[in-house]
Amino acid sequence: MSLLRRHWVLLVCLGLGALLLLRGLGHSGLVDETPPLFAASARAMAETGDWLTPRVNGLPRYDKPPLVYWLMGLGYLLPGQSSWNPLGTWAAGLPSALATIAVMVTLAATLQRWPQAGLRRGSLASQLVALGAALAYALSPLNLVWGRLPVSDALFSALVSISLLLFWQAQARRQSDSQRGWRGWWCGWLVLGLAVLAKGPVAVVLVGLSLLAFALSQGELGTQLRGLRAGPGLALTAAVALPWYLAELLVEGRPYWNSFFGYHNLQRFTAVVNDHLQPWWFFGPILVAASLPVTPLLLLGLGRALQGGARPPDQSLGRLAACWLLVVLAFFTTAATKLPSYWIPATPAAGLLIALAAQHPAQRPAQRPARLAWGLSLALAAGIALALALSPLWFGIVSDPEMPTLAADVLASGSLQRAALCWGLAALLPLLLMLLPNLLPKLLPPESGGPGRLLALQLPLVGFALLALQPAWTLGDRLRALPVRQMAAAAVQHRRPDESLAMVGILKPSLHYYSRRVVLYEGNEPTDLANLADRLQRERRRGQTPSPASQQPTVLVVIDARTAALPHWQGLAPTTLAQAGLYRLWRLERSALERRAAQLAQGGIRPRWQEPRPERY
Repeated sequence: MSLLRRHWVLLVCLGLGALLLLRGLGHSGLVDETPPLFAASARAMAETGDWLTPRVNGLPRYDKPPLVYWLMGLGYLLPGQSSWNPLGTWAAGLPSALATIAVMVTLAATLQRWPQAGLRRGSLASQLVALGAALAYALSPLNLVWGRLPVSDALFSALVSISLLLFWQAQARRQSDSQRGWRGWWCGWLVLGLAVLAKGPVAVVLVGLSLLAFALSQGELGTQLRGLRAGPGLALTAAVALPWYLAELLVEGRPYWNSFFGYHNLQRFTAVVNDHLQPWWFFGPILVAASLPVTPLLLLGLGRALQGGARPPDQSLGRLAACWLLVVLAFFTTAATKLPSYWIPATPAAGLLIALAAQHPAQRPAQRPARLAWGLSLALAAGIALALALSPLWFGIVSDPEMPTLAADVLASGSLQRAALCWGLAALLPLLLMLLPNLLPKLLPPESGGPGRLLALQLPLVGFALLALQPAWTLGDRLRALPVRQMAAAAVQHRRPDESLAMVGILKPSLHYYSRRVVLYEGNEPTDLANLADRLQRERRRGQTPSPASQQPTVLVVIDARTAALPHWQGLAPTTLAQAGLYRLWRLERSALERRAAQLAQGGIRPRWQEPRPERY
């Protein structure tokens, strides 16, 4: 019983994390377009036994190191996939979900062991602060989404965050003699090596800059370098990460070097790739949205953490969180390519700052900013609740060509009404605790008032995720992804021996994942039609052998209705084999395709598929 009493916060974190991230994980299919590429690569590793180079759709996939593929592949090794993992999302999404839960537990454990701002270890207030930090992190909209997606972002962010927290723990428990390193100094370097295996050398950059900013703000750069043993630590990180990189370079050579280091790391930082052009202030709104509705508390916590001079080692967690968040903000603001998911490494730091800001202020002059931050946070929650309650008046303007019935189906599902109720409670319950401080004096003693208010706001948002967000996810899967799965099943059913499969117009990598066939992907321009005709004759990749039309006279083509109506796709006399949603499955005579390509060539439109394209799949 004493063990449960000491660790109830960690058990609650595990339980809430399972509800938020594991519940219904395998009930929806893969979300196009990036998750199916990860899932297909991991499944291929498990099925072929090639654990060195990720491959998808017959091509090597050089964009990420292998750790996330390895972890997904372990799930795909389990027997009976067709019965318990038919959609592929359980095995593929599990690493992201477990990584997010691991950060929740690490945040809570750190604050339990080292309470901040004078709270007594083991007190109810310190326990509530620990739980509040974990939930502030997990309830970020970014983590509610990416924590269930089979991509590398959640895993990478978790490993970066855990390594930073382990580094801080080592210095928090440090002794006066740091010549041999602080106790546990090596743990952070080990986890950092795994982070490099999850996404690349950017992990060392983010962690190194965060630790450097923290050490400088504390005025102890030399002490930190000696205590964390930077030289041996980096060697340990290299020992974990470098063997795979060296083996991959030895086997794949220049194509891997140019793609991973040249394109996916250097070029993504110095130039805009894949049309991800955003203004320099892009991460300002992301910072605000990623912590709603308690962004005012985040800003309050950030300001407090940066005030004053050096903090005692075991009371400097807020200072580390502030440096950590600002480094992520500065680094990715500097990068030319910007994506919302780049902010995920900052969300654990934001969770810490929110929970620390919610602590009951020690001095009366500090109460005014806290009251303002709380008032704005509750106003934001109430505003979101009102907007959701009025959704029948405005949600009809939401339109998606791939989901023409989206607005009507969402309104009919009741998800928005349930969401409005949860957000209304998130605004109301903390307000009651603020207006009636003596309502539950025994349950919430004075020092627990602030953390208790934060928890009162967060628990209805847990209900929002379970009662509204997850059902909406399932609905979106039925409207957007199910038709692609139906097309994949139809392609498998109708495919003749050695008949190629193509998808034109709207491109969905999940067609490759669910059909288990190489898919030739092309867009909707006339050049793309010429590309397809030429590729069938000349392109060779694993699972795809080029052939003349006389040898393989037909091709299966999955095409969306909008692309099918374009002039260059008209008059080809296809046979429609199946239809689902926006998509049709055609059997097309290659002779007709080649004649149309020849007509386009007379107008100067020629194939360009052999030009280098780093994002090819």
